[in-house]
Amino acid sequence: MRADLVLRSLRLCEGGPLQDIAVADGLIAAIGPRLVCEAVEEVNGQGAFACAGFVDTHVHLDKACILGRCRICEGTLAEAVKETAAAKAGFTAEDVYLRAAKVVEKAIGHGTTRMRTFVEIDPRAGFRSFEAIKRLRADYAFAIDIEICAFAQEGLTGEMETFAMLDRALAEGADLVGGCPYTDADPTRHVDLIFELAVRHDVPVDFHLDFDLDPAHTDLPAVIAATRRHGYAGRVSIGHVTNLSAMTPQALNEAAVALAAAGIALTVLPATDLFLNGRGHDRLVPRGVAPAHLLAAAGVTATIATNNVLNPFTPFGDASLVRMANLYANVAQLSRDADIAAVFDMVTAAAARLVGAPHGLSVGAAADIVLLDCEGPLSAVREVAPVLCGFKRGRKSFDNGRRTLLHPS
Repeated sequence: MRADLVLRSLRLCEGGPLQDIAVADGLIAAIGPRLVCEAVEEVNGQGAFACAGFVDTHVHLDKACILGRCRICEGTLAEAVKETAAAKAGFTAEDVYLRAAKVVEKAIGHGTTRMRTFVEIDPRAGFRSFEAIKRLRADYAFAIDIEICAFAQEGLTGEMETFAMLDRALAEGADLVGGCPYTDADPTRHVDLIFELAVRHDVPVDFHLDFDLDPAHTDLPAVIAATRRHGYAGRVSIGHVTNLSAMTPQALNEAAVALAAAGIALTVLPATDLFLNGRGHDRLVPRGVAPAHLLAAAGVTATIATNNVLNPFTPFGDASLVRMANLYANVAQLSRDADIAAVFDMVTAAAARLVGAPHGLSVGAAADIVLLDCEGPLSAVREVAPVLCGFKRGRKSFDNGRRTLLHPS
């Protein structure tokens, strides 16, 4: 067998036997122990764990790295929306590109091979951020697939100019449309308008939803009803939904059953949800993170993602999904192997399902391969394992190197 690349001595499951992966024409040509083939290049994985890379289902590249332009006094959602709205009026296309590129390069180095980014489009942001992210998507396609969600952060029904701008963005390269009902005076109408655009352009929908700790306050029924009405099962996802964390077990199970039946996927954003929620409590502060593992067990496609980086919504972050998976496992108090495996799935295979993309290491699949310095998915999450290097369609896209200790001779 002839190959462009052979990766040797890799583990494909926790503590599994060493395997080789042969790559030809950007695809996986063979997987097995001690493959015999002529290869242009060989890489010794030295027992590293190989996976198909991480998928970030929810990030905001356009408003990343703006801490120096905003104040954080209250640490609330309302303050974050207000401060960011004021800052984005001054965004330029070049400014957005440079800030977003920093985050994308960190994500690539942390093993992310696919990403969905929301981009705010309204009279304040104009199309500047959108044009910048489209250029970024093209420039970094060698290492990562970036999906753009044209997003209405600050409402819609009171400013219908935004509706027309979203319509234009979808005609000019956006991959899907997103809304934020809780910032709109008429949340149900907001949901209907977003679906109107989605159906018109035949694209998926992604909502920021129910970002509070009040189980009685919810726009989820409107999203479920619209999903069913338009036959959009499998094409709708929702992010945050932090009020699920405040529900009784029975109410949570009912919500999970409804989401699974409607074919609506869910993304939790642990860093942001922890930072912004529970500000009214002076003790026993609620976590405010939706129990993704329980929803996944009920049949919901559930994922974990980055959301914001270095801005009023999340004043920290490095776009590492393995770190975010570890954070979620800590917050959710998980320890069993099956639960940790499910968490790894939420930043890999389940995340790929949410964005409708293939994922996995198998013969014939795209050679998107990331190596981690650990023995498998369980140790990756438990240890926040270092990412060593990665390949996109068979070409090495980054190399972090292995840790080296310099003992005295």
